[in-house]
Amino acid sequence: MIKQTIIVLLLVATLALPFALRPKQGATGPVDDTLVIITPHNEAIRQEFTRAFTRWYTERTGRTVALDWRLIGGTTEIARFLEGEYAASFQNHWVNTLHKSWSNEVLTGFANGRLPADAPAEAREARTVFLASRVGCGIDLFFGGGTYDFIRQAQAGRIVDSGILQKHPEWFADTVIPHTFAGEEYWDKDGCWVGTVLSSFGIVANRDSLRRLGIAKAPDHWEDLKDARLIGEVALADPTKSGSIAKAFENVVQQQMQKRLRALQVANPSANPADIEKQAVREGWIEGVRLLQAIGANARYFTDSAQKGPIDVAAGDCAAGMCIDFYGRQQQEAVRRRGADDRMTYVSPQGGSVASVDPIALMRGAPNKAAAVAFIEFTLTMEGQKLWNLRPGTEGGPGYFALRRLPVRKDFYDLPGIASLRSDPDELPYATQDRLIYRPAWTGKLFRELSFAFRVMCLDTQPELKKAWRALTEAGMPADALAVFEDVSAVDYAMANGRIKAALTSKDKVDEIRLANELGNHFRRQYLKAADMASNSQPRPPGR
Repeated sequence: MIKQTIIVLLLVATLALPFALRPKQGATGPVDDTLVIITPHNEAIRQEFTRAFTRWYTERTGRTVALDWRLIGGTTEIARFLEGEYAASFQNHWVNTLHKSWSNEVLTGFANGRLPADAPAEAREARTVFLASRVGCGIDLFFGGGTYDFIRQAQAGRIVDSGILQKHPEWFADTVIPHTFAGEEYWDKDGCWVGTVLSSFGIVANRDSLRRLGIAKAPDHWEDLKDARLIGEVALADPTKSGSIAKAFENVVQQQMQKRLRALQVANPSANPADIEKQAVREGWIEGVRLLQAIGANARYFTDSAQKGPIDVAAGDCAAGMCIDFYGRQQQEAVRRRGADDRMTYVSPQGGSVASVDPIALMRGAPNKAAAVAFIEFTLTMEGQKLWNLRPGTEGGPGYFALRRLPVRKDFYDLPGIASLRSDPDELPYATQDRLIYRPAWTGKLFRELSFAFRVMCLDTQPELKKAWRALTEAGMPADALAVFEDVSAVDYAMANGRIKAALTSKDKVDEIRLANELGNHFRRQYLKAADMASNSQPRPPGR
């Protein structure tokens, strides 16, 4: 009996200890304002911005505010959630307030930013009514993610002008926050969204795991991730679920296009520039997709969460992975903090990644618009910008967590003495010389199409893909079998702009499913053929 009592007491103590040792919280009670924010940002960012903004808001308004963070996944999941919530909210407004009949024309028309002039009158009326309304979904702000999803939200009319461009025109200049940089747009000219922090993409690796695989040098180019010694060792996210990894894939393809353009310009100096560019885009797309195919063949998994990869690399469960920059830096710091261990590396491939922004936007029908606009303003003040990259405990820096991200404001990097306070003083995004220049005309309208192509090549066909890749590796990559494996003509540039785009934009979702099945079966047969050819070929002698 005494033994059982002791065991119970120990269990109670174990459960109670975390609560007893947690930091003291301020007294909670009624607040003047509540701000609802939907975000893909992690807990560290949420905690630091909550702490800093609530103090800043009270100092300037004399009111208290609470931040209600809504977490449902990455930007792709958020976009789908908002689409559904606004559809339900507008239906309620249309039927119960305006007493009109709901129809498929109203559903497809009210949020269609590209509604043609000859669209049904009911659809055009629904669009006009929606844009004039304050129909909302109970959320004030969309904070974080990639520009692609914010552009789509703006086109749909679900996010609206916050007025920040008019309130602080001095911020939206080339010397502070340029409208565009290296081909990327940093704020919406209509004020529907503004970038708050920079993001780029790169490779995270575990030196211990690489040594186990016989790899002496950590990968620092995208091409390094196709090394066959990394079979089953590369951490990847599903680009159809993660907007950040989809953007990284786009960077990979853009780099191959630009490499091809430079090569063609050297080889054909007198050729028509427009013709050279078109050829480079077509051929660069093929090279980029082939590179992604090989990287996908080395993948250990395709996770829904872009944060999982760097964590698994840090733990040694994967040797390397593709990720957004701050996920890599944060895991690198976490490993060092635990034991001054330098086994984790992170690098943005030279000329292979462009800095884009994580925006913030005011939602249509925001319940607490004044507090929401104040939060947008705070993120762009120097107080808000410092949180992203100052070390914890420094004046103006975060309280507990080093966020390891790069502020969007150019003038932040010129503040006197700022380098000595920063977590990443050597990272100067506006000063980098050899950078990727993003050409939106090349791939900007193929964001979903590229993810779809990767899905049918790698996700839907994982068993056959990996079987073929292993067979090719064991056979020494015979040229004929490799050519079969690398045939990506079924998802080439013309196909992406044609059948794939048509299926993804079709009103009938069955069209997308049908094409995915068709292309998935195509690649399965192709991989099985490549595996059979490789297995029946003569192995390449060692060292050849």
